[in-house]
Amino acid sequence: MRRQEVLKALGIFQRATPDQLWRMLRPEDQHDRCTRDTLNALKKMGMVRVEKRLKSGHQLWVLTEQGHKEAKGLLPRNVRISALCKQKYDTKGRPIPGQGYDEHAAAVTLTAAVLTGAGYGTPLSWQTEIAHKLPYGYTQYADLTMRAPDAGVPAMLLEVDRVNEPVDGLVDKLRRYTDWFELLAPKADPAREKAARGAAVHDFRLWSRIHPATGHEGYVPVAFVFTGKTAEQRESRMRRLEQAARRYFAGEPYPGRGAGITAVDYHQAVPVVVTELERITADPAGAAGKVWRRLGRKEWQTLGEALDNPDGDRLYLVQWREAKRRREEREAAEREARRPLCTRCGAKFTDERWQYLLGRGRSWGDRTDELCGLCRDEHFARLEAERAARREAEEDAVREAAEAEERAGKRRGPFR
Repeated sequence: MRRQEVLKALGIFQRATPDQLWRMLRPEDQHDRCTRDTLNALKKMGMVRVEKRLKSGHQLWVLTEQGHKEAKGLLPRNVRISALCKQKYDTKGRPIPGQGYDEHAAAVTLTAAVLTGAGYGTPLSWQTEIAHKLPYGYTQYADLTMRAPDAGVPAMLLEVDRVNEPVDGLVDKLRRYTDWFELLAPKADPAREKAARGAAVHDFRLWSRIHPATGHEGYVPVAFVFTGKTAEQRESRMRRLEQAARRYFAGEPYPGRGAGITAVDYHQAVPVVVTELERITADPAGAAGKVWRRLGRKEWQTLGEALDNPDGDRLYLVQWREAKRRREEREAAEREARRPLCTRCGAKFTDERWQYLLGRGRSWGDRTDELCGLCRDEHFARLEAERAARREAEEDAVREAAEAEERAGKRRGPFR
């Protein structure tokens, strides 16, 4: 099992030291002795060889042609195997130490090793030098591509920087990554993509066909891992990158946001985190510790915290609901201030009474429109009582008149 692990790791990263393989494959071991024993056993089998000895004293191991074939058979088809490092010889037939390995390559492998050792995926979670082709003829290569969904990072692109190139070059990388994230997928409808909002936009983009969903707002996160020079130089580099690349990672205000909405729309932004190899290796928790900083924030956080967006969609939903509640309260207060008062008892109209009047419109001259429902009912009840009393009085008068006429007729009988 250990031999297969080593073969697969060398198949992906091409070169590695025992220390790097130990950190990547068996971080629970106390030291790299078991890894060195495994390499020596594979060397006897003709699977690996020492390419050179580094200035640090570490041996640099690579696959032989036989080991390369073996590793290719062990790796899944979706994992690209690195090129074979062929042994070169001088004119006298003596092996020439490899020249294709430098401090940058060492830092790239060590970065993958310390992240894997901290629980971010497995060696099979990594791929190196993945190409992102752009339509204007440029290809942006990522030093590392990590997939660690079990650790909450479905995908992340990593750039290892030894503080030896202009900051503008790092900004250009972010610009090219942004350009690539905005490319339309084949056969995607440009009109529908333009009309889409929020996360729905990504369904029309090429990157969503290649990388898995990130689990957060925004594009696939990009991590810059700095190493070398002094701590002050690395810190200065991170500050300058933060200032120069803000337009790519800062997000935008939500469109049409009202008062009290401070949340940020990160859906069209690149989450950018930075760290230092020296900081990671000095922290007891390694890459799992608070050794990451999201550009735009001040505090150092765990990688999961740095990639999260507590000031994004979740905050927007809370603030939107609060703004909606305040708006409804304000509108209710304004409506209550317009509610009519009964001119008789001074009580406010009920919603039903007010809605009825608004629905039928005001009848000019109808003074009952100024009365609440209860007073209006009492008013009409009183009118009905008065009409009933008049009818009763009229009927009594008619009846009395008829009775009087009947009595008068009897007094005028034939014998009178």
